[in-house]
Order: sequence, then C-alpha cells, then structure tokens
Amino acid sequence: MVDGASSDGTVEIVQSYGDKINKFISEKDRGIYDAMNKGIGLSTGDIVGILNSDDLYSSNDILEIVANEFTTKNIDCIYADLVYIDMNNTSKVVRYWKSREFSGGLFQKGWHPAHPTFFIKRECYHKYGVFNLDFKIAADYEIMLRFLERYKLKSSYINKVFVKMRVGGESNRSLSNILKANIESYKAWKVNGLYINPLRIVLKPLSKLLQFKR
Repeated sequence: MVDGASSDGTVEIVQSYGDKINKFISEKDRGIYDAMNKGIGLSTGDIVGILNSDDLYSSNDILEIVANEFTTKNIDCIYADLVYIDMNNTSKVVRYWKSREFSGGLFQKGWHPAHPTFFIKRECYHKYGVFNLDFKIAADYEIMLRFLERYKLKSSYINKVFVKMRVGGESNRSLSNILKANIESYKAWKVNGLYINPLRIVLKPLSKLLQFKR
C-alpha cells in the first residue's frame, strides 16, 4: 500500500492491521501516478492491479476471478466494467461504464478500458514502462494506449462489474480538467508515435454520455 504522507488517519488505520498488510510506505510523492509507480516497484506478484483509496471492489471474489482468467488464458492483461457511485451513498449508481472486447482502432473511436478494473502481468511494466509522469491527469489513458494499441498486448474482457468508484475523479472533476485530460490524451498518441486526427479526441468524452443514469 502506498500513501502520500496523509494526515487523515490513514497511517494509523493501516498500522492497526499489523502484518496483514505486507508492504506499506507513507511519504510525499509527485502525484497519484508517482504513487502508482512506487506501488508497482514494491510489487512482487505476477499480476498487478491498482485500487485507489476511495474505490472498492464490487465483490469478494474479484481477485479470484482475475487469477483464474490469467491461469486459463494466454493473455497479458484483463479489464472489466465499472460503476460510478454516489460519494456518500455507495448503493446509488450514477454512471455505468460498460466495456467490451478490445480490437485495434477502438481508442480512435473514443473507447478505452476503465483503468481501475485493469490488471496486467508485472513483467509488462518492466518491458514496456510504467506511468509517464509527464502526464498529470491522463497517464492511465496513455499507459493503456501504449499497452493495447502500440504494443498490442493480448487482453481479455470480463463481462462483470469489478470496481465501484466514487464520483469526483481528477480527470472529470471540472470542465477545465476535462479539457486538460483531452489535451493530454492527444499528447499520448504523439509520444507513442501513433497518429490520430485531433477531432477524434472529441469522441472520448462524448462516448461516455450514454453511461450516465437517467
């Protein structure tokens, strides 16, 4: 577990679990993606998944499902569905992120997996790189673009909600951040040597409008 030197009682809560938590660091970092890179660096298992502090798995069998998928299939990564939930009422679904099987070109149409549901072999981070800290909001988009579109890693989609995510994420917290995320998304194509018409980036937020509950 990686904590950014918080003062909200997180450290005390973690310490109360004793040796049930294998590794824990609490120190200043350069943002969420720096913390994720630290977590990847500390990991020792074959598969890496990242769960942020306000998010939760939808059921107790998620990790078992993940392990079985990697055991039975020749794949590098998997992902699933996600629901956004009300900040205070975790049973209230605000938005349903329905995903699909990956095929080349889907990123150009505005689609990408929900990163909190994304699990990947640890060796892929060593081979293809970790989160690019030049990206402040869309490093998760960039790394999945890199893995799936640039390096064409073998993926598997599981038709199940893996993660419940509280509303208010950094990339969609304001119109300003949405704009910044789209600019970074375009930059992600450039740094990976991939071409996309800049107008296509507009499809990224538009493709998510149907996910919201009416």
